[in-house]
Amino acid sequence: MRIAIASGKGGTGKTTVATNLARVAAMEGRRVVYLDCDVEEPNGQIFLQPEVAWRRPVTLPVPRVDAEACDLCGLCGEICEFSAIVPVGSKVLVFPQLCHSCGGCRLVCPQKAITETPREVATLSGGHADGVEYLQGLLNIGEAMSPPVIRALKAAAPQAELVVVDAPPGTSCPVVEAVSGCDKVVLVTEPTPFGLHDLELAMETVGALGIPCEVVVNRAGSNMKATRELCARRGVEIAAELPDSRSIAEAYSRGEMAVEADPDFHDRFVALLRRIEARR
Repeated sequence: MRIAIASGKGGTGKTTVATNLARVAAMEGRRVVYLDCDVEEPNGQIFLQPEVAWRRPVTLPVPRVDAEACDLCGLCGEICEFSAIVPVGSKVLVFPQLCHSCGGCRLVCPQKAITETPREVATLSGGHADGVEYLQGLLNIGEAMSPPVIRALKAAAPQAELVVVDAPPGTSCPVVEAVSGCDKVVLVTEPTPFGLHDLELAMETVGALGIPCEVVVNRAGSNMKATRELCARRGVEIAAELPDSRSIAEAYSRGEMAVEADPDFHDRFVALLRRIEARR
């Protein structure tokens, strides 16, 4: 089963839920894989603290133009929607960081003057952390395109009883790439006006993808009325309410797992895990 943990905005506790769910599943005896797909700033390792066993680069093909073979017909520039390859005067300019690696320029070149060369954009790494198999992607500084890295990270995941996908925050292309192909999405929110606004956007995104979802409310308290009303109106169930806890906040600041710092949170995550598995 592949579960994506997502959120409409950053700071809701998405990674806290994802890492603790993975840890409690491992404690329950499942084979668990945790994928940190927030490749711009992965931070699951702060809590899971894996021993990294391997690293490998992620490369994308970008065009290389043979100036002697090129007749400056301009077809490569016409097909590229991102201006990554542009005929200018007596030469063709290539801007690798704008390239989406579609290969269109190579295919339309009548002189076969365009080939492709790999460009390193990110690094995948993996290891183990107390029964959890940990994989993450990390974009190189200055790179902007997350989806190809997320795709490579998901492809590298081994088979397991449970794969926990820690998605990037928001509702943009990286999130869509991360949650695609998952059996269920758990949306983590907080009972604030900003949290509710972005939760509704996330519900619309997941709904458009046709993936079933449930909600986990982090830092839940007495101000839950609006959250419950939104979920009821959208027909989305609240799978768990995690109370605001000073002791958990202190454990979080030390990089400790909530399920190990507080027996009550351990029981809550066990209940969440069983609910998710029962409603697959």
